[in-house]
Amino acid sequence: MNKKLTQGLIAFLILTLFTAQPLFAAAKTTKIKVTFVSASLVENNHVGNEWWSGGSVNGKELGEGQSTTLSLKSTDTVKLVAEAQEQDKYPDNGEAATSIKVSSITKTITKTLTVSIVENRGRYSGNTAIWKFVFKVEKVN
Repeated sequence: MNKKLTQGLIAFLILTLFTAQPLFAAAKTTKIKVTFVSASLVENNHVGNEWWSGGSVNGKELGEGQSTTLSLKSTDTVKLVAEAQEQDKYPDNGEAATSIKVSSITKTITKTLTVSIVENRGRYSGNTAIWKFVFKVEKVN
């Protein structure tokens, strides 16, 4: 009886060892480099003359031409946000966002976001300005 109990216990331990191993395996990460390439005002129908614009990647702000490298799991996403604001007494704002699954990044991707800003006051109320933001997303080793 003791021999059978010992063999059963050993078999149980071996089975537990092999089934529990994936739970303790380290999640593989991928390095993703994101560059905020440019922000440009492509149309301005009397919305304003002074502007602020900015971009962010997964909550981290980037200036034009700046890059950041992220270590992400294949199940994660890269969230790109583009913002523009007309700078006056009553600022007008616009924002656009997109997400990219890390698992879908196999080559360099160029993402363009279009931000519309609508004038909210005055004689040009309702007119729009359009900004174009370009981001480059790539997998790095």
